Order: sequence, then C-alpha cells, then structure tokens
Amino acid sequence: MLKFTKAAALRDENQPAAQDTLQMIPISQIRPNPYQPRKYFSDEAIRELSSSIRQIGLLQPINVRQIGPERYEVIAGERRLRASKLAGLTHIKAIVRNEAYDTDVAMIAMIENLQRENLHFFEEAEGYQNLIREHHFTQEDLARRLSKNQSTIANKLRILRLPRTVKEKIMLYGLTERHARALLRLHNEEAQMQLVERIREENLSVKATEDIVESELKKLYGELPPEAGSNVIHMKCNYQIYLNTIKKSLEKINSLGVQTTFDYADQGDCYEVRIKIMK
Repeated sequence: MLKFTKAAALRDENQPAAQDTLQMIPISQIRPNPYQPRKYFSDEAIRELSSSIRQIGLLQPINVRQIGPERYEVIAGERRLRASKLAGLTHIKAIVRNEAYDTDVAMIAMIENLQRENLHFFEEAEGYQNLIREHHFTQEDLARRLSKNQSTIANKLRILRLPRTVKEKIMLYGLTERHARALLRLHNEEAQMQLVERIREENLSVKATEDIVESELKKLYGELPPEAGSNVIHMKCNYQIYLNTIKKSLEKINSLGVQTTFDYADQGDCYEVRIKIMK
C-alpha cells in the first residue's frame, strides 16, 4: 500500500503538510474518486472481499479527502468502499488527508492501482492519458513521477488508438497487451476485428498473431504474392516503411562520402526522427 511519505512527496514542496487523521466516516458521505483509473471492478472479487469484511472487519482503512461539510472523496480504496457497502456497513475507517490536491489524488490513485498489479492495460493507459490531459504532464514528467521509462508510457498510450469495438473484444476475450500491439499495425477496424476473432477461435499466441500481421502487410506491399481467395487486410499506412525509406535514403548519401546519422523514437502520438548531416 502507498505510504504517506510518497503521497507527501507529490505536494508542492513549499506547502506545509497538515496532520492526517483516522476517523470513522458514514459511507453515505463518501463519493468515488473521479480520477480512479480502474473502470472495471470484478463482482466476484468484491463479493469475496465483502464476505471477509463481514467475518473479520476492514483491516486496512481507505484514504479520503474532505471536499465539503460532511462530504468526502475517495483517494485510494474504492474497492474496499464498495465491498463495505455490500457487507452492510454504515461507517468505514478512513484516513482523512487534510491537504490533498487534485494532482495528488490522481497520482495516488494511479500508483495504488499499479502496485496491486491487476489493473487492466487499457485502464492503465487511460489513466496515463487522463493525467497528461487534465494535469498537463508531459510523458517525461509522468514517467519520472511514476518511476517508469518514458518509452513505457508512450507504448501504453499507443494502444488507445485501437477502435472502441476492438478494445472491447480484446478485454472480453482476455487477450494480452502484446496481442493489442500486434493489432495496432492494422489500421482497418474490420481487419482488426477479423483477426481478434481468429485469435480467440484458434487460440493464437502472440508470435502467431505477429506472423499473420507481418504476412498480410507483405502482401499489401508486394513482397509476397497473395494467395488465391485470401482475405487481404487493408491498412492506411505502415509507419515502419516510411522510416526505412528515410534510412535507406541516408545510406545512399553516406555512400557518396557525406556522413549522416539517423535515429527515431516512438513518442506515442508520433514518431520523432533525428537526422544529422555532418559538414
């Protein structure tokens, strides 16, 4: 569980920390966290936790902040709050953060869910996206605060480009994040949906999925002749081909005696290309 020392570190360093208190609060006075990255709660898991609370009580208090007279908002512990309601409790143990800002609340909710390690990868990506949009973080800022690599953040954000229908099927069928990344290379929703269904029906591994995608892309660009009657998967563009074209052009320049360097990075919403031509 998140320690208060980490939460305090999210505050403005020039702001004094107020004393947090442990209280029994009426559940009816507590509202959910609007920055909660978890959108899907397992009913079975909630029932199991509720049964445990009925038998031995709530072992770990939730974290809240006061937002008005007799009004509170969850910072961390919404699953425990839901289970306590189901168990029939009218009051719940809560640590009241007397000083908590929106940015703190959003970061704490994200960190707590990441530490539990069962946050769905789409929920994690949406959480990152919300932090960037609502609190004006850059990917670098967010990576530093969450102790992650910037490339990790960028790669998570990329999977949000998938159409809603495709994301829903991926979640329904329990496919992996690597399956989702493979599907990203197909920019046609119909083709993505066809492949999702094939993954489920044939129980395709990530490697098999990637091979299918690669094969279809080669057919589109004439590197392999399409088989008679095969379904060609259409796509708007394959960015890797563009990058390779730039790289090959620079190699020709190098062959003429002009020294160049080429590098690129996936920034999530774009590719950042860096080219140097030496004088």
